[in-house]
Amino acid sequence: MRYLAGRLAWALVILLGTTFITFAIVFVVPGDPARVVAGPRADAATIASVRHELGLDRSLPAQYGRYLWRLAHGDLGRSYANRQPVATTLARRLPATATLAVAGLAVAIVIGLVVGILSAPVAGTWVDRTVLVGSLAVLSAPVFWLGMLALYWIGFRWRLVPLGGAGTFRHLILPALVLGIGSGLYYARLLHTNLQGVLRLDYIRAARARGVGPFRLYTVHALRNAALPLLTVIGLDFAALMNGVVLTETVFHWPGIGRLAFDAVLALDVPVIMGTVLLSAGLVVTTNLAVDLLYRLVDPRITLR
Repeated sequence: MRYLAGRLAWALVILLGTTFITFAIVFVVPGDPARVVAGPRADAATIASVRHELGLDRSLPAQYGRYLWRLAHGDLGRSYANRQPVATTLARRLPATATLAVAGLAVAIVIGLVVGILSAPVAGTWVDRTVLVGSLAVLSAPVFWLGMLALYWIGFRWRLVPLGGAGTFRHLILPALVLGIGSGLYYARLLHTNLQGVLRLDYIRAARARGVGPFRLYTVHALRNAALPLLTVIGLDFAALMNGVVLTETVFHWPGIGRLAFDAVLALDVPVIMGTVLLSAGLVVTTNLAVDLLYRLVDPRITLR
């Protein structure tokens, strides 16, 4: 309980610092949100009226204090673009992002476990080198380029899946594959390296001497310790995916948090920008705490302080 209380206190400090930094950055960049909302042909009187309505004519400390007061009462403000509550907008976009994040992470974990476990016993052979070169090639390719290739060949030429959008399982296949293949190959290399180190430990030699079969040796004895560093990477990736993947969501026209944040930046929609960044920070803090607790469950020798 002492550990949890300390982590939650630090989480509040991090979130407060995130709001301050984001608020400062938004108002440092060039541009006038009131002019964007009023339109390019609005006169000075209209822009001044919009600025007063949005509260942008107040001092920056007053605007920041007002934002914190609303935030303390669970109010993320209203969008400058459509005047809808930011919390409602985020709640409407979050299921799509969560669906894509879980699907992409599932693809990555399956690829990572399968390739990592199968390549570990053949380390140093031509099979292992082929997997390494292929992994590096895919990891070096930009996500949007892989997405465009997948759309052209699988969606347009072969017509196996829709070309974009959301709504059915078939719409989810391409973005989940594109999102998961790069992370999955990275997990495979990390697991491969960790397995090589674990397989040289004394307790693995003892298990072999006792006649433990290869499948049980890898999946039960070695994988449990080798996968511990992988938990941290998976946790961070899940937080990043839950924050929305801008390029993937844009290429596949996926209506998630990442695309919402991208549109908000273009429109200088300050409340939406603040809301998405705050949500992202909260997800990262929560995921890090969950990974620390999961470490303790996987390996009881680990203590939390």
